[in-house]
Amino acid sequence: MKVLVVTGIWPPDPGGPASHAPALARFLRGRGHTVEVVTTAVTAPAAQQFEIHWISRRAPAPLRHLRVANLVRTYARAADVVYATSMVRRAAIGAAAARKPLVVKLVSDEVFERQQRSGRFEGTLEEFHVARGARVALLRGTRNRALRRASHVFCPSAYLRAFALGWGIDPARVSVLPNPAPDLPSLPPREEIRSALQLDGHVLAFAGRLGPQKSLGAALEALARTPGVTLAIAGDGPERPALEDRARELGLDGRTRFLGSLEREGVLRLFRAADASLLSSSWENLPHTVLESLAVGTPVIATAVGGVPEVVRDGVNGLLVRPGDSEALAVAISRFFADDGLRRELAHAAEASVSGYTEESVFAQIEAALEGAAR
Repeated sequence: MKVLVVTGIWPPDPGGPASHAPALARFLRGRGHTVEVVTTAVTAPAAQQFEIHWISRRAPAPLRHLRVANLVRTYARAADVVYATSMVRRAAIGAAAARKPLVVKLVSDEVFERQQRSGRFEGTLEEFHVARGARVALLRGTRNRALRRASHVFCPSAYLRAFALGWGIDPARVSVLPNPAPDLPSLPPREEIRSALQLDGHVLAFAGRLGPQKSLGAALEALARTPGVTLAIAGDGPERPALEDRARELGLDGRTRFLGSLEREGVLRLFRAADASLLSSSWENLPHTVLESLAVGTPVIATAVGGVPEVVRDGVNGLLVRPGDSEALAVAISRFFADDGLRRELAHAAEASVSGYTEESVFAQIEAALEGAAR
């Protein structure tokens, strides 16, 4: 089978979504399949054992979108099936032009995320789903038509699958397939990592894009209510300057560490060094960072949004609080660090709670769907 993988992000882009496509490509190649990739990047991606066709992100958006669709059409002609993890509409257009089947891994609602990033829509995914207006209706319609063309759609959470069904996709073609927990590299002992990162005492860790969705302002306010706790923040984004200013305003200079973007192994090391990872998001699907934290044995303190409660079980492998409530988040942080027994119990359960989410088992299910679509 020859697979064309379409993805909008690729290493060195940070985060789990960027690592998913190359990991799957290597898996498929190891199973005897031929793989090519269409992606976007700022600079040329590093050479791989498979062909990568890329478009510069510096190109204006309309031109970039057209070029991606044309690349997909061109290389899909020689493929048996197209697999898209993002740029779904362009992948659908290109696959249709080449008359090839499409399988989609639905990471999020791309239309909603673009509207949020551009400042055209403020609110949750639930609110976007019912928002009125001709522009929003047009965007939702193009999203729905692209997804309805797919032979199969994978959603990493039941939360997102419910939305997909609301977009008119045949229930028989939409299934829940959790993001895989990472295959862990050999990591140094926790204390060695702490020493290298100059971390001591009670430590929380966050990794992700520093944007409005992550509500890190609420995390900083919670931190201000919990003396003696340090928050290490890995990531970059448009809100970083404002967050650094807010940390200073709250008197958290000595208790916040802005580390910038880290490679995936760096994120895993940070999570291993921390007592717990922190997720204060206003909305989520099921972020890879939750699985990465649990995989290294670090419990999660998170807002109960999206698909997060499907993996983080309150009082079992983490603590959950309602979103948008910095006081509730502070209470959870204080409870976590005040109770040694609770910390041990949550940490003990963390790794085992994602032991079934292996890359091999997840990728094998994707492989089966690709083979089914290619027949």
